[in-house]
Amino acid sequence: MKSAVLRVLSVCAIAMMGMVGSLSASHSWSGYHWARTENPFRLKVGDNVSAVWKPYLAVAISDWSASDVLDLDADAGGTRAKNCRPTSGRIEVCSASYGNNGWLGIAQIWISGSVHITQATTRLNDYYFAQTRYNTPSWRQFVTCQEVGHDFGLDHQDEDFDNPNLGSCMDYTSDPVTNQHPNAHDYAQLKTIYAHLDNVTTVGASTLPSPGMGQRDSDNPAQWGQLVRSAAGGRIEVYELDFGRGDKMVTHVLWAEGRGDAR
Repeated sequence: MKSAVLRVLSVCAIAMMGMVGSLSASHSWSGYHWARTENPFRLKVGDNVSAVWKPYLAVAISDWSASDVLDLDADAGGTRAKNCRPTSGRIEVCSASYGNNGWLGIAQIWISGSVHITQATTRLNDYYFAQTRYNTPSWRQFVTCQEVGHDFGLDHQDEDFDNPNLGSCMDYTSDPVTNQHPNAHDYAQLKTIYAHLDNVTTVGASTLPSPGMGQRDSDNPAQWGQLVRSAAGGRIEVYELDFGRGDKMVTHVLWAEGRGDAR
């Protein structure tokens, strides 16, 4: 009897160790973060989306603002949706039919000093969201939530499309019905990313360290620079365009399934 009890306790201990390992896993995106001098910090999100996208953007803004370290404020868009130019010190979210280029959504961040985000954009490609597979509330919410999450430094919790859902929009899935919002691990990771304070702020900043950084944004993969990471059989890719002296544009891409030779 004692041996059986010990075996049960051992199994429980192993399970608990697995849970602890899971909770302590990191999905920070290379340490990228907005520089700021206090927490929580307020970050404006420009609304450049069409009427069909507005409810999904509103939910994403509300969800991420539940974090202890940041508050997102919806603001009038500062750019035209089609070209989706970045605005220093904030996020611009855009929707348009960007064409048969292969991607569902992209998040682009501009980095100064190797890690500090100075501006960011999210683009949602109506070309694919007009198609039956992706024209659903769950796909629209999932992609909106995830791409905005990248814009303040989060990466994915899991990149296997066939694994069971984790209940997080930062978890890749082939069926996002239960992956439309952040979960507790996403909020914990944000607290880790933003645990320290900086001596300067890039939030709401009006100038950039490199003049060229404000002009280099594109929905064309040929303009994204070097491919630095590929996962999930190429469905997930990260590109870097290096401006030198620690300045760069980084593009996180979610490719549509069966994109073929769209790239």
